Amino acid sequence: MNRLRRNALRWVHLVIGGAILMPYFLVASVLVSLVMDGADPYRDTATQFLAFGAALPLAWLAGLVFAPARSMAAGAVRTFCGVPGELMADEPGYSWTARRRTALWFLVHNAAGGIVSGMSLAAPPAAISLMILPFSTGLQRGFPAWQETFPGVLGPLAGLALLALVVGTSWGAGRLMARLAPVLLGPTPADRLAAAERRAADLATRNRLARELHDSVGHALSAVTLQASAARRVLDTDPEFARQALAAIEDTTRDAVAELDTVLGLLREEDGSDPAAPAPTLDGLQALLERTRAAGVRVETTLEGRHKGLPPMVSREAYRIVQEGLSNALRHAGPVPVELYVHRTERELTLRMENPVSGPVAGPAPGSPVPAPRTGGGRGLLGIAERARLLGGEAAAGAQDGVWRLTARLPLAGRERGARSDVQP
Repeated sequence: MNRLRRNALRWVHLVIGGAILMPYFLVASVLVSLVMDGADPYRDTATQFLAFGAALPLAWLAGLVFAPARSMAAGAVRTFCGVPGELMADEPGYSWTARRRTALWFLVHNAAGGIVSGMSLAAPPAAISLMILPFSTGLQRGFPAWQETFPGVLGPLAGLALLALVVGTSWGAGRLMARLAPVLLGPTPADRLAAAERRAADLATRNRLARELHDSVGHALSAVTLQASAARRVLDTDPEFARQALAAIEDTTRDAVAELDTVLGLLREEDGSDPAAPAPTLDGLQALLERTRAAGVRVETTLEGRHKGLPPMVSREAYRIVQEGLSNALRHAGPVPVELYVHRTERELTLRMENPVSGPVAGPAPGSPVPAPRTGGGRGLLGIAERARLLGGEAAAGAQDGVWRLTARLPLAGRERGARSDVQP
């Protein structure tokens, strides 16, 4: 039943092609009548075939000029021919390659549709007449040539053969159109390239937002978790420290809201609007270190070289890398001492962070908790790798001799060849 329905829909699609050809056929009939003396396209079969042939180039020209014809034809093919939607183009064909393919589709569709439509209109009455010819004296007198050509049972057999010819032609033309549709109405190489570029741009935007959310909000949540845990532990024994921790939580969450507003501003950047707030840069490094120290982490910083006037992109990505490195220390090792080394040369900016792998070392702040080991994760290190790679640099991270080291090299002159990343989650 499904196959019968599909073939019936394909026949309807062909009849639609014949109907679309009709205006061009009428125009061509007038032109043929003007060019040929005595031509009568309404009675002369030869003139009708000539007008049919002249109408096809007009249909081809319409498909070439009218760009939205591709999307319209593709929609009809999906509905009537059973061709999967992913094989068809959804957008109008504005390139000349797409226009030529669409014009060829119009030519084939209208030609096949005109033939099938003509056969569907003319053949069934003739077939019925042949099948009842032996039983109708009126038909025998009206069509003596038929009686002579198909005497006896040959008439009904010829009628059945004529009907089979119509059905077979419609079936074959429908299959042909279904096979040609993806070739002529499907995406061109330029369409596929544009779609791939759009997917890549969407993926890059999603990854960018994921990195920003992970690094900014994740850092704040890690710091707040340690601060809240420390305040809870010493609330009765050291109220002053608890008040300081709560004040640090207030400052951290306020900064986190501002950071979240910045990340959401990236979405408005994609819409062409201005971001709500500028992304943080290394100019805000001191405030980041103070918030981290408020969580009980002692950070020793060594700065070498001039850190003002960095390229904005390098400064932003360097800030996020340092932020994620501090977050990793908070989440995985607790309030351990962290050494931060920032070195700038004429060509690149180097960041290096070191901290003990686990456990409090050298006297953490009073009441500071040791976090439980975490499983999974690794997205922050992947984010660091992506940030360095996007600038043409490299990043490496790993534990050795009980010390976790994170190193990132960021070229100041933009992307370099041979960029790589050795960060492993």
